[in-house]
Amino acid sequence: MSSSYCSNASASMSVSEVSAFSLTLEQKTGFAFVGILCVFLGLLIIRCFKILLDPYSSMPSSTWEDEVEGLDKGTFEYALA
Repeated sequence: MSSSYCSNASASMSVSEVSAFSLTLEQKTGFAFVGILCVFLGLLIIRCFKILLDPYSSMPSSTWEDEVEGLDKGTFEYALA
């Protein structure tokens, strides 16, 4: 009995009743903010999958040791002081 009532209640809503459920400015702003966050999350997920599929493309071709010219190996601790 209740299932027929629920289906009839949702089907019998008119256009004027649907327009009565309009969103306020705060709700529209909230939905817009959530939408922007979802787009940002999607972009981050795509970027992370690209890094997972090809991790070496995001790394520079030179290593740290190539950039250090005046220091010998093992003297790094003295160079910091």
